[in-house]
Amino acid sequence: MQRRQFLFTLSSVATVFFATRASASATPSGDKVTIMQFSDDGKSLGRVSLLKVHKDAEWRKVLSPLAYRVTREKGTERAFSVPGYNRHEAGLYRCVCCDNALFDSSTKYDSDTGWPSFWQPIAPENVRNITDRQLGMTRTEVQCVLCDAHLGHVFDDGPKPTGLRYCMNTVAMRFVPKSKKN
Repeated sequence: MQRRQFLFTLSSVATVFFATRASASATPSGDKVTIMQFSDDGKSLGRVSLLKVHKDAEWRKVLSPLAYRVTREKGTERAFSVPGYNRHEAGLYRCVCCDNALFDSSTKYDSDTGWPSFWQPIAPENVRNITDRQLGMTRTEVQCVLCDAHLGHVFDDGPKPTGLRYCMNTVAMRFVPKSKKN
Protein backbone atom coordinates (compact mmCIF):
# COMPACT_ATOMS: atom_id res chain seq x y z
CA MET A 1 0.00 0.00 0.00
CA GLN A 2 2.85 2.42 0.78
CA ARG A 3 4.42 1.80 -2.62
CA ARG A 4 1.12 2.65 -4.37
CA GLN A 5 0.79 5.80 -2.26
CA PHE A 6 4.35 6.82 -3.18
CA LEU A 7 3.76 6.22 -6.90
CA PHE A 8 0.46 8.13 -6.78
CA THR A 9 2.14 11.08 -5.04
CA LEU A 10 5.06 11.01 -7.49
CA SER A 11 2.61 10.90 -10.40
CA SER A 12 0.67 13.90 -8.99
CA VAL A 13 3.85 15.94 -8.52
CA ALA A 14 4.99 15.15 -12.07
CA THR A 15 1.58 16.16 -13.46
CA VAL A 16 1.68 19.51 -11.63
CA PHE A 17 5.29 20.11 -12.73
CA PHE A 18 4.62 19.47 -16.42
CA ALA A 19 1.32 21.38 -16.39
CA THR A 20 3.13 24.40 -14.91
CA ARG A 21 5.85 24.19 -17.57
CA ALA A 22 3.25 23.91 -20.33
CA SER A 23 1.38 27.00 -19.14
CA ALA A 24 4.65 28.91 -18.80
CA SER A 25 5.43 28.20 -22.46
CA ALA A 26 2.05 29.66 -23.42
CA THR A 27 3.04 33.09 -22.12
CA PRO A 28 3.51 35.96 -24.59
CA SER A 29 7.20 35.10 -25.08
CA GLY A 30 6.05 31.76 -26.54
CA ASP A 31 3.51 33.56 -28.75
CA LYS A 32 5.97 34.75 -31.40
CA VAL A 33 5.72 34.21 -35.12
CA THR A 34 8.22 34.86 -37.88
CA ILE A 35 6.96 36.78 -40.90
CA MET A 36 8.50 38.44 -43.92
CA GLN A 37 7.98 42.19 -43.75
CA PHE A 38 7.37 44.27 -46.87
CA SER A 39 7.33 47.98 -47.64
CA ASP A 40 4.13 49.37 -49.16
CA ASP A 41 5.92 49.22 -52.53
CA GLY A 42 6.26 45.44 -52.15
CA LYS A 43 9.99 45.36 -51.39
CA SER A 44 11.09 42.70 -48.91
CA LEU A 45 12.40 44.14 -45.63
CA GLY A 46 13.48 40.75 -44.32
CA ARG A 47 12.24 38.26 -41.77
CA VAL A 48 11.30 39.39 -38.30
CA SER A 49 9.93 37.63 -35.21
CA LEU A 50 6.98 39.42 -33.64
CA LEU A 51 4.50 38.76 -30.89
CA LYS A 52 1.12 37.67 -32.24
CA VAL A 53 -1.45 40.46 -32.34
CA HIS A 54 -4.28 39.97 -29.82
CA LYS A 55 -6.87 42.75 -29.64
CA ASP A 56 -9.84 40.62 -28.54
CA ALA A 57 -12.24 43.38 -27.33
CA GLU A 58 -10.79 46.02 -29.65
CA TRP A 59 -11.50 44.16 -32.90
CA ARG A 60 -15.20 45.05 -32.77
CA LYS A 61 -14.34 48.76 -32.36
CA VAL A 62 -11.77 49.01 -35.16
CA LEU A 63 -13.34 46.80 -37.84
CA SER A 64 -16.56 47.25 -39.82
CA PRO A 65 -19.31 44.80 -38.79
CA LEU A 66 -18.73 42.76 -41.97
CA ALA A 67 -14.93 42.74 -41.58
CA TYR A 68 -15.35 41.63 -37.95
CA ARG A 69 -17.74 38.83 -38.93
CA VAL A 70 -15.40 37.63 -41.69
CA THR A 71 -12.01 37.94 -39.96
CA ARG A 72 -12.87 37.17 -36.33
CA GLU A 73 -15.89 34.86 -36.72
CA LYS A 74 -14.84 33.06 -39.94
CA GLY A 75 -17.65 34.46 -42.04
CA THR A 76 -17.75 35.05 -45.78
CA GLU A 77 -18.85 38.12 -47.71
CA ARG A 78 -21.31 37.55 -50.55
CA ALA A 79 -19.66 37.09 -53.94
CA PHE A 80 -19.45 40.26 -56.07
CA SER A 81 -20.82 42.33 -53.14
CA VAL A 82 -17.79 44.29 -51.90
CA PRO A 83 -16.19 46.99 -54.06
CA GLY A 84 -12.57 46.18 -54.84
CA TYR A 85 -12.90 42.44 -55.46
CA ASN A 86 -12.04 43.09 -59.12
CA ARG A 87 -9.32 45.71 -58.55
CA HIS A 88 -6.58 45.69 -61.19
CA GLU A 89 -4.08 48.32 -60.01
CA ALA A 90 -0.55 47.44 -58.93
CA GLY A 91 -0.23 47.22 -55.18
CA LEU A 92 -0.03 45.24 -52.01
CA TYR A 93 -2.79 43.56 -50.01
CA ARG A 94 -2.37 43.78 -46.22
CA CYS A 95 -4.37 42.20 -43.40
CA VAL A 96 -7.14 44.60 -42.37
CA CYS A 97 -6.62 43.59 -38.72
CA CYS A 98 -2.84 43.77 -38.21
CA ASP A 99 -1.36 45.19 -41.46
CA ASN A 100 0.68 42.05 -42.24
CA ALA A 101 1.56 41.86 -45.96
CA LEU A 102 -0.45 39.03 -47.55
CA PHE A 103 -0.53 39.24 -51.35
CA ASP A 104 1.04 41.21 -54.19
CA SER A 105 -1.20 42.29 -57.06
CA SER A 106 1.22 40.63 -59.51
CA THR A 107 -0.17 37.24 -58.40
CA LYS A 108 -3.83 38.32 -58.62
CA TYR A 109 -6.04 37.03 -61.41
CA ASP A 110 -9.69 37.13 -62.40
CA SER A 111 -11.26 33.86 -61.23
CA ASP A 112 -14.85 34.91 -62.04
CA THR A 113 -15.84 33.96 -58.47
CA GLY A 114 -16.63 37.43 -57.09
CA TRP A 115 -13.74 37.38 -54.63
CA PRO A 116 -10.14 38.51 -55.10
CA SER A 117 -8.05 35.49 -56.15
CA PHE A 118 -4.28 35.02 -56.10
CA TRP A 119 -2.07 32.13 -57.18
CA GLN A 120 0.32 32.57 -54.22
CA PRO A 121 0.81 34.68 -51.08
CA ILE A 122 3.53 37.34 -50.97
CA ALA A 123 5.47 35.11 -48.54
CA PRO A 124 4.48 31.61 -47.43
CA GLU A 125 5.32 32.38 -43.79
CA ASN A 126 2.79 35.26 -43.67
CA VAL A 127 -0.24 32.99 -44.00
CA ARG A 128 -1.26 29.69 -42.44
CA ASN A 129 -3.39 26.94 -43.97
CA ILE A 130 -5.79 25.08 -41.67
CA THR A 131 -8.13 22.19 -42.44
CA ASP A 132 -11.72 23.44 -42.34
CA ARG A 133 -14.47 20.83 -41.99
CA GLN A 134 -17.39 23.23 -41.61
CA LEU A 135 -20.41 23.02 -43.89
CA GLY A 136 -20.05 19.25 -44.31
CA MET A 137 -17.00 19.42 -46.56
CA THR A 138 -13.24 19.58 -46.18
CA ARG A 139 -11.57 22.79 -47.35
CA THR A 140 -8.34 24.60 -46.56
CA GLU A 141 -8.83 27.83 -44.61
CA VAL A 142 -6.25 30.60 -44.98
CA GLN A 143 -5.43 32.73 -41.94
CA CYS A 144 -3.08 35.63 -41.27
CA VAL A 145 -0.25 34.12 -39.23
CA LEU A 146 0.27 37.34 -37.23
CA CYS A 147 -3.29 37.82 -35.88
CA ASP A 148 -5.19 34.63 -36.85
CA ALA A 149 -7.65 36.59 -39.02
CA HIS A 150 -9.75 34.40 -41.32
CA LEU A 151 -8.93 35.51 -44.88
CA GLY A 152 -10.64 32.93 -47.08
CA HIS A 153 -9.81 29.51 -48.53
CA VAL A 154 -7.28 28.03 -50.93
CA PHE A 155 -8.28 25.61 -53.69
CA ASP A 156 -6.28 23.57 -56.22
CA ASP A 157 -8.06 24.88 -59.33
CA GLY A 158 -5.91 27.95 -59.96
CA PRO A 159 -3.62 28.93 -62.83
CA LYS A 160 0.03 28.09 -63.41
CA PRO A 161 2.62 28.24 -62.00
CA THR A 162 1.16 27.01 -58.67
CA GLY A 163 -2.25 25.69 -59.71
CA LEU A 164 -3.66 27.29 -56.55
CA ARG A 165 -6.52 29.74 -56.06
CA TYR A 166 -6.28 31.75 -52.87
CA CYS A 167 -9.90 32.92 -52.78
CA MET A 168 -9.88 35.78 -50.25
CA ASN A 169 -12.57 37.97 -48.72
CA THR A 170 -12.19 41.58 -49.91
CA VAL A 171 -13.01 42.98 -46.43
CA ALA A 172 -10.23 40.91 -44.85
CA MET A 173 -7.59 42.91 -46.72
CA ARG A 174 -6.54 46.52 -47.14
CA PHE A 175 -5.20 47.47 -50.58
CA VAL A 176 -2.13 49.73 -50.74
CA PRO A 177 -1.43 51.06 -54.26
CA LYS A 178 2.18 51.02 -55.40
CA SER A 179 3.81 54.41 -55.69
CA LYS A 180 3.96 55.89 -59.21
CA LYS A 181 7.65 56.84 -58.80
CA ASN A 182 8.94 53.22 -59.03
